[in-house]
Amino acid sequence: MAEYDVIVIGGGPGGYVCAIRAAQLGLKTACVEGRGALGGTCLNVGCIPSKALLHASHSLHEAEHNFAKMGLKGKSPSVDWAEMQAYKDDVVAQNTKGIEFLFKKNKVDWIKGWASIPEAGQVKVGDESHSARNIVIATGSEATSLPGVEIDEKVVVSSTGALSLPRVPKKMVVIGAGVIGLELGSVYARLGTQVTVVEYLDQVTPGMDDEIAKTLLRTLKKQGLEIILGAAVQGVDAKKTKATVSYKLRKDDSEHTLDADVVLVATGRKPFSDGLGLDALGVKMTPRGQIATDHWQTSVPGIWALGDVTEGPMLAHKAEDEGMAVAESIAGQAGHVNYDVIPGVIYTSPEVAAVGKTEEQLKEQGRAYKVGKFSFMGNGRAKAMFAGEGFVKILADKQTDRILGVHIIGPSAGDLIHEACVAMEFGAAAEDLARTCHAHPTVSEAVREAALACGDGAIHA
Repeated sequence: MAEYDVIVIGGGPGGYVCAIRAAQLGLKTACVEGRGALGGTCLNVGCIPSKALLHASHSLHEAEHNFAKMGLKGKSPSVDWAEMQAYKDDVVAQNTKGIEFLFKKNKVDWIKGWASIPEAGQVKVGDESHSARNIVIATGSEATSLPGVEIDEKVVVSSTGALSLPRVPKKMVVIGAGVIGLELGSVYARLGTQVTVVEYLDQVTPGMDDEIAKTLLRTLKKQGLEIILGAAVQGVDAKKTKATVSYKLRKDDSEHTLDADVVLVATGRKPFSDGLGLDALGVKMTPRGQIATDHWQTSVPGIWALGDVTEGPMLAHKAEDEGMAVAESIAGQAGHVNYDVIPGVIYTSPEVAAVGKTEEQLKEQGRAYKVGKFSFMGNGRAKAMFAGEGFVKILADKQTDRILGVHIIGPSAGDLIHEACVAMEFGAAAEDLARTCHAHPTVSEAVREAALACGDGAIHA
């Protein structure tokens, strides 16, 4: 029986980061992962492979639509789907092998297999038992479906199956207009698939700033995606190579059907903790099936939990921050996560990024605020890249000017948002951003202009 200070169950972004940080702090650490590769859903069948396909399809779009405008003449490239899949798999392999290297470098033991917790302080993997003063549960989440809709990962697929289809389908129906549905839907639309998105609610990306969501909807429709809002899916009739999706429009109860070669079910994810034995241990759960925690400690002493299996947004970077905080807490330090400054990004084209409060939330709170906006059409670098669509929107306290939320739709939004994150972490005012020199010409100047718009006004608007 091996003895450890910390055993982390799950090798995803939260788990492997927690294990490495614990080892850095001098704790004898092991990580249990049975997938066969480290990195969890994110690196293997989520964030990383989807971004590889997004990059490839975006490059195709540039070649087809923008190269000629820049004087780059020639035949448009054709899609070799098998080669694109190989590129995606290579990107995944490089990342997962990188984590293996980091484990070896930091002397983290990788225990291969699936774990259970027979009692506090004990982790069983196969026929072997290991003892640990601290056990960290970082087992992540899994895709959910709708009642009566069976995912076979062939015709009716989750995000996992959508990343490895045998061919580019002619028609795809996406159920759910959240982050996953819109990202993967836009990938296949750029590859030539006729994509129809069916969403139960009356807007895309629920919970996002309303103005950003409406702009994203218009943009995606212009790109050729058909998006049907206020539609309740009734069922999916799947055959060997085809499927029919039936839905009702909520406004009038009228019934409709859609035919597709592939149906992507992108209706969200749920915590995954099967097989750990949490019920027998008496670990308290939330009504939504999450592990209840207090500063990441469960109701059982010595057992911690983090990431998608707990409350909060299901984001890899949120799990990473919690992984570091848990390791530091176990080591006797003051682990901390600022949940008010966790950015969210949608990797469509244009990208969407947000941090902090939305206008709708501020109105609901009755908080006095001001808005500074700047369109990328006024940004020279964005126009040179054919990326002038979209804007930066900064919400600041009306009296103190403190930044309360930032919302961006446009080029490199997922990178630009971190300027706002750093500013908010330090409690900055919009004027602080406005008075910070930004290099010219860059798309980041749009952030400064939006900050100026919170005061006397933007210069280039």
